[in-house]
Amino acid sequence: MAVTVEHRSPRQQNPQSTLIECKDVHKAFGGHSVLSGVTCSIPEGEITVIMGPSGTGKSVLLRHFVGLLIPDRGDVLVDGMSVPRMSEDELLELRRGMGMLFQDGALFSSMSLFDNVAFPLRQHTKKSEKEIREIVMDRLKEVGLAGAEKKMPNELSGGMRKRAGFARALVLQPKILLFDEPDSGLDPVRTALLCELIKEIQRKYKSTAIMISHDTKAVFEVADDVILLHDGKVVDQGSKEDIQKSDKEFTKQFIRGAVEGPLAMD
Repeated sequence: MAVTVEHRSPRQQNPQSTLIECKDVHKAFGGHSVLSGVTCSIPEGEITVIMGPSGTGKSVLLRHFVGLLIPDRGDVLVDGMSVPRMSEDELLELRRGMGMLFQDGALFSSMSLFDNVAFPLRQHTKKSEKEIREIVMDRLKEVGLAGAEKKMPNELSGGMRKRAGFARALVLQPKILLFDEPDSGLDPVRTALLCELIKEIQRKYKSTAIMISHDTKAVFEVADDVILLHDGKVVDQGSKEDIQKSDKEFTKQFIRGAVEGPLAMD
């Protein structure tokens, strides 16, 4: 990626330890503040789960990592480079190194499963159809969809659509994997299976994975690190072991699903 020197920022930690860093990130829509000074870091080569109550800015934060949203104030750095300062070409290059799985898989309804997964390869590479087929079939096999390549999205179950979206996110072998509530709408068994698949694939490709989820049981099965958001701010962050032992009242209430605590129904 051709990036000018002024985009770089000195790391505060070991160069291998932090891949994404947010510095006092603020974002508002129509006068409504969603992010109110988010400061956090995403470790490289691990699975980080972003948690918090609904409407607290988790998906908004995730979109800042890709440059789909630009902060009103503050900075977002990916691999030491300031995303808000990137040119359009640099943003496109950044996104080629990221794979994103949306809640419903975001498949094209008019395309077969094969063509959905092949789409990024046809758009962003000059690979032959033979090469594309080999890659697509390998990714489908990895996510447990071997033999389903001719099916249309409306023939797939919710879990299969999510796995298909996962396969598509993997075809460019991204350095960063982003999951926006991949377990939404799934029963506990399929949630556990999907989280196990995410963990298996992340370890295999040594990628950095960032996942938004509300399912605390699944989170603590798959996560290495956790960031907890509330009211647009980070209220706790650290390894999953640190979060589970946290003495902060909000953290204890949220991860235990307790009725009493600072989080109220309002």
